[in-house]
Amino acid sequence: MDATSWILQTLGIIIFILLCASAYLFYAIITKEEIIKQMKEAHQKLMRSFDDLDEQAKLIVRTDLELNKIREEMDKRLNGLNALQRTSRQMSQALNEGEIFQRISPALFEDLGFAHVLVATTNDNNILKVRLNLGFKDTRAEDILKDIEAEAPLKKTMQDTRSLSSINCPNKTKERIVQIFNSEHFIISPVLTQTGSIGFVFVGNRYNAPAVTQGDEELITLLAGQIGQSIENAQLFEKVFRSSQELELKVADRTKQLAGALQKVNDISNKKSEFISAVSHELRTPLTSIKGYAAILIAGKIGEVPPAVKERLVKINSHSDNLVSLINDLLDIARIESGRVEMKFAAYKIKNIIDNVTDLLAPQMTAKGVKLQLPPVPLEGIYVDASHAERVFINLLSNAVKFTPPNGTITLSVSPALEHGYAVFSISDTGIGIPASDVQKLFSEFFRVDNEINQNVKGTGLGLVLAKNIVQAHHGKIWVQSQVGVGTTFYFTLPTTQKAFEERLVPEKSYA
Repeated sequence: MDATSWILQTLGIIIFILLCASAYLFYAIITKEEIIKQMKEAHQKLMRSFDDLDEQAKLIVRTDLELNKIREEMDKRLNGLNALQRTSRQMSQALNEGEIFQRISPALFEDLGFAHVLVATTNDNNILKVRLNLGFKDTRAEDILKDIEAEAPLKKTMQDTRSLSSINCPNKTKERIVQIFNSEHFIISPVLTQTGSIGFVFVGNRYNAPAVTQGDEELITLLAGQIGQSIENAQLFEKVFRSSQELELKVADRTKQLAGALQKVNDISNKKSEFISAVSHELRTPLTSIKGYAAILIAGKIGEVPPAVKERLVKINSHSDNLVSLINDLLDIARIESGRVEMKFAAYKIKNIIDNVTDLLAPQMTAKGVKLQLPPVPLEGIYVDASHAERVFINLLSNAVKFTPPNGTITLSVSPALEHGYAVFSISDTGIGIPASDVQKLFSEFFRVDNEINQNVKGTGLGLVLAKNIVQAHHGKIWVQSQVGVGTTFYFTLPTTQKAFEERLVPEKSYA
């Protein structure tokens, strides 16, 4: 191999090595740029991730701050509601308007976060008057109300049915309110009643205080509403109290008048009883003489009298008996009403009293053809004055016989049930009955029902009055039920024991 060939071969090898080195270097450069590109992309992605994390961190911080703010607002509102509830409870117990505002504690507004408070209501002349003042001098509070009174539109706005505050108030109105009250942040809520707005509640703070919130406005609106309700309740209570006092005075005056009238009635009744007693005694003497002389003449003890004269003497004797009976009834009524009658109470068997009465009236019933039904007596005895008790039975049974047609039925019965120790008796007939309009008058002196029987049969109208007085003297009661064309039932009660009589317990139940 010559030198030229070796040189060429060597140059070829060198060139090949240079080409390989260049290719490797080229590949290395390309690979580095790719790596750098990938690293840049990774860096950019990492930066974007950092930015996203930063935004999320900021969002978390903002959310946490907002949640803290909401929690503080909720705590403030909850505290305000609790304080407002305590105040409302206190106000609701007030009985007059002045006391309502005395029960509003300054601590309420401290809890709500307000340093200036002014509550005003209108008087009868529609002029605003200070009711509660916190944070203002008294003279300043009066000047504020004067400024409001001087501006009718502003007064009307402040007493509108809606609350207004520094966060929702028109700018012009807000500027004027800030100027008058010297409070940058404020709430004004009307005091409302059923008749409309009667004033306002103002709360506010100076310029360096936090702004009011919607929650603050709601709480003050509730407070103003509670004040309005409490004022209405106090006015209603005062009205009812005055009416009650007036009614008490009227009742007392009327009671005094009625007591005087009752005393006059009692005096008249006593005088009537005394008069009847005196007149009856005076009438008894000549009647006794008339009856005695008539009896002597009828008997012919001083010579025979012509039949026509004898007939008239018999009528004189009969009418004298009627007058004596009338006088005796009047005397008995007068004695019982005045309490001068001597009642001899003792225990008697009911059956014995009923037997005595029915034996006495049996001839009248037989003559008229009236049947008497006597169901078994379920009770043993009663505690009465026997002679007077028998007169009650006689008077009621005589009336039943009088008004019951021939072949009719009279029933005398005793209820098996006691009412507070009193026996309930009933005497029923199948007579003509009594009109409802006359039932209430039956126990009036000298009253007689206007019917055909009474027109043909003489009577005094005192039998039922005497029966009523005797029953009442036994601390019992008497009443009647009747139906025209069907019949009448008289009920009366008498004590069964001395204890029942002394306790003066009268049954209130009516038996049909």
